[in-house]
Amino acid sequence: MTRYIFITGGVVSSLGKGIASAALGALLQARGFKVRLRKLDPYLNVDPGTMSPYQHGEVYVTDDGAETDLDLGHYERFTGVSSQQSDNVTTGRIYSDVIAKERRGDYLGATIQVIPHVTEAIKKFVINDLTDEEFVLCEIGGTVGDIEGLPFLEAIRQLGNDLGRANCMYLHLTLLPYIPTAGELKTKPTQHSVKELLSVGIQPDLLLCRAERDLPEGEREKIALFCNVQQSSVIPALDVSSIYQVPISYHNQGLDDEVCRFFNVDPQQPDLARWYDIMERVTRPEGEVSIAVVGKYTGLLDAYKSLSEALAHGGIANNVRVNLNWIDSEIFENEDTFQHLQGVHGILVPGGFGERGVEGKIAAASFAREHRVPFFGICLGMQMAVVEAARNLAGIRGAGSTEFGQCQNPIVGLLTEWERDGLVEMRSTESNMGGTMRLGAYEALVQKNSRIHKIYGTDRISERHRHRYEVNLAYEQDLASKGMVFSAKSPNGILPEVVEIPDHPWFFGVQFHPELKSRPFEPHPLFTAFVGAAVDQSRLV
Repeated sequence: MTRYIFITGGVVSSLGKGIASAALGALLQARGFKVRLRKLDPYLNVDPGTMSPYQHGEVYVTDDGAETDLDLGHYERFTGVSSQQSDNVTTGRIYSDVIAKERRGDYLGATIQVIPHVTEAIKKFVINDLTDEEFVLCEIGGTVGDIEGLPFLEAIRQLGNDLGRANCMYLHLTLLPYIPTAGELKTKPTQHSVKELLSVGIQPDLLLCRAERDLPEGEREKIALFCNVQQSSVIPALDVSSIYQVPISYHNQGLDDEVCRFFNVDPQQPDLARWYDIMERVTRPEGEVSIAVVGKYTGLLDAYKSLSEALAHGGIANNVRVNLNWIDSEIFENEDTFQHLQGVHGILVPGGFGERGVEGKIAAASFAREHRVPFFGICLGMQMAVVEAARNLAGIRGAGSTEFGQCQNPIVGLLTEWERDGLVEMRSTESNMGGTMRLGAYEALVQKNSRIHKIYGTDRISERHRHRYEVNLAYEQDLASKGMVFSAKSPNGILPEVVEIPDHPWFFGVQFHPELKSRPFEPHPLFTAFVGAAVDQSRLV
């Protein structure tokens, strides 16, 4: 039997519904249950693929090529369960599907309405494509009271009737602000938030209350009384030093016990040993390293959420704290790189789109190569590292990328066709922006005796991609003669996946996004090796 937990949020956004969902999923998993996590996003975009990172944060890509909300990254990192296209849906996709059915005549001439047609499509998404999951945790994006979220709230209200209230729990995450002048936590915002939820017919079964300090019993009793829940169902969600401490904190506050009590299940006691081990490594590292991240979207760190977590995982693997120095790549177009990069133990240049800041990324790659600082280029970061080597090592005049206009020597060009599952996919400059990149997991063959082969320890790898442009293999020999090697390619040998400089302490560029597959319990080998190289560099500086 599958049980459903619907997670909503109130009072303010950015309370951490994604982390709360992921942490609860991890706790249920630790008790022996099979879990699946899903996200309903109320915005009208079909997916976040065309949204600015400053609007939405990073776009998380699944193995099957879905461009999804960044919360799915939290789900994967906390539970290890790979997300799929069917685990994230938006208002835009729901309406698009409903309108397509109407145009085909699937509704047999009916007048199409939010209820029942849109809500039925949402309900179908929630309950479809499941196997033997015992718990499905479904997070509803946005904040209760947002007008665009109403169809989703109505849909989950209906599911409570369709599936039976004994099989559906409504968990509401809310805020208890502390007012210093009053010297107390205020419960009124939570009361109003629950009233908003009640106004659409949903009585929350459990309240998860974000607070910066302990919740007194008197306030807990007050919340329970005014929100019509048991006092044991008011769970404090206290601030912690690391997101990986959240499952432990929630367990100590009784969250998973209360969920099991609601569903009348008698599970095994949770095994949280690995979470305690992670926290030991996070809070008591044996050393620290400094990594400069030279990117385009450093004004909003959620744009690099998976990247920062993967670097933390590399630190966990090496038992060191990774201190990140976020640097806007544009500053290197007007300022010397030396004053910003001197003394760092590693330089990472991440992906991105558009011309802004790319010369700064090239300057960062040049500094790392010339000063023999460990360098890691990802996606656009790899491409700019190759352009830098073409210009400054191979002496290729006018080396550049056609992403930014015509150039004399297109080291990087538009990807117009590629293979996926034996089929050829084609794109052009006229194709829609949304969903037209090389997306999802693709295999690559790794060159034997290369340094990348030693890191992976295998001849064949599978990594997730999200890009439109590729490095041009026509320049492979020119670059190889100057020390930059193409050490992994697509199975057909057409698309470069990894470049490296063997005569360098640690210099790699990858076309894919390895950060998307890193987990705290299974750090990605590239991030483990990169942080390890930074540790070695720290002993030299």
